[in-house]
Amino acid sequence: MSEVAARLAEVQARVAAACARAKRPVESVTLVAVSKLKPSALIREAYEAGQRDFGENYAQELRDKAAELAGLEGLRWHAIGPLQMNKVKYVAKAAHSFHALERLDVAQELSKRRASTPLPCYVEVNLGGEQSKSGLAPEALGPFLDSVRALPGLRLEGLMALPPPTEDLEQARGSFQRLRELARAHGLAGLSMGTTHDFELAIEEGATLVRVGTALFGERA
Repeated sequence: MSEVAARLAEVQARVAAACARAKRPVESVTLVAVSKLKPSALIREAYEAGQRDFGENYAQELRDKAAELAGLEGLRWHAIGPLQMNKVKYVAKAAHSFHALERLDVAQELSKRRASTPLPCYVEVNLGGEQSKSGLAPEALGPFLDSVRALPGLRLEGLMALPPPTEDLEQARGSFQRLRELARAHGLAGLSMGTTHDFELAIEEGATLVRVGTALFGERA
């Protein structure tokens, strides 16, 4: 067993345990392996071990890896980073879903350029009001969601957030609970939340997708 396969098995076991604690079926959580800045060889290793969903922060890197690994049947690319207008075409063409929607002009351009099935989208929420992070303020969600729902070519799936970093697990749990309640208030079922540091807590609080990189591929250079 390769090192990546062994790490994947360990993370899958942790996902299953968190689902059991939350009395949820393990199938209710999608593990997105965050492969940004990692070579395609490691993605192949994870794929051969059974992983199918991979997350990329940079649109051009997603484009290039999607082309290089096009022969891997069933591989799904998740665009998980902020998107500039001049890079929309790459995500519209190659992504299985987009996890960082926060601008209406980007949504409109994605809608125009998406030629295949509607692109599932998660709207990013800035829960902590952090100047250094992207995302909409919770109070701005309603009008934005209404505008996105009206666009052809997109399918509104849920919300995404990267809560403020903290070693206080209960504070982190509170952030995930808040995102869950926001999604519920707006009639959305999808929750993209939780990373290597806290994905088990996120699952316990309702995450439907968790984005795990370091625990699978090791630290980035």
